[in-house]
Amino acid sequence: MPDPFTLADAAAQFIQARTPLRPKIGLVLGSGLGAFADSLSDAVGVPFAEIPNFPCSTAIGHAGRMVVGRAGSVPVAAMQGRVHCYEGYSAQQVTFPIRVFGRMGVGAVILTNAAGGINLSYSQGALVLIRDHINLQGVNPLAGANEDRFGVRFPDMTRAYAPEYRAMAHEEAEKLNIELQEGIYAALLGPSYETPAEIEYLRRIGADLVGMSTVAEVIAARHMNLKVLAISCVTNMAAGILDQPLSHEQVMATGERVKSKFEALLRAVLARVARNVA
Repeated sequence: MPDPFTLADAAAQFIQARTPLRPKIGLVLGSGLGAFADSLSDAVGVPFAEIPNFPCSTAIGHAGRMVVGRAGSVPVAAMQGRVHCYEGYSAQQVTFPIRVFGRMGVGAVILTNAAGGINLSYSQGALVLIRDHINLQGVNPLAGANEDRFGVRFPDMTRAYAPEYRAMAHEEAEKLNIELQEGIYAALLGPSYETPAEIEYLRRIGADLVGMSTVAEVIAARHMNLKVLAISCVTNMAAGILDQPLSHEQVMATGERVKSKFEALLRAVLARVARNVA
């Protein structure tokens, strides 16, 4: 059976054969945030199902397409949606698209997600930079034999979220008059939402946000020495904070409401990162 490096290479070559663009930045657009890819110019969209060995999204709000195009003058490869471990995929399958980004020549990834707000200073619809994370999913994409062509056996995670990219994001948010906070993201397996007791536990161990994605992707990206910026949209306050049930419909509605603000910030940040990516 082909090794993971060869499989990622084949998928990368398949995508690159569809477009002359050679992006240096990869985007992962989370729940309710995928519309950004529809605004790209010179765009070519490839359904995940057509890409060799690529996992297919099953979650609502995840279109399941790889779109290569330009955001302004910046060529990007954008995933409209992602896959999650709760869909039945392994951590290695969840992070396969990040491996493909790396084999496409991408040097930086910008990850977005919908998250539950734990920090009481956040409001529904807030945009929050992830400063660090807590992996409570019980899985790690690097478990098993290491593929040395991707990276070292024990990658350092001290600065998993590039401080220089976070500084750029803050500067651009200030220019756009967008409030942008920072926080620590806790990743749980899902798909059930957390209980109020679990949220209280997460608060006590230092989490500001909670979600079901992103962390495995960050680990795989850093394993390949790709720089990372991650932005959460607080689509709901976490269980027990407000006296109301949680629903995915609420997540989608909030993503739609903040779409223009989110897209403006993303475009500005992309332009900055593009000038600083290897």
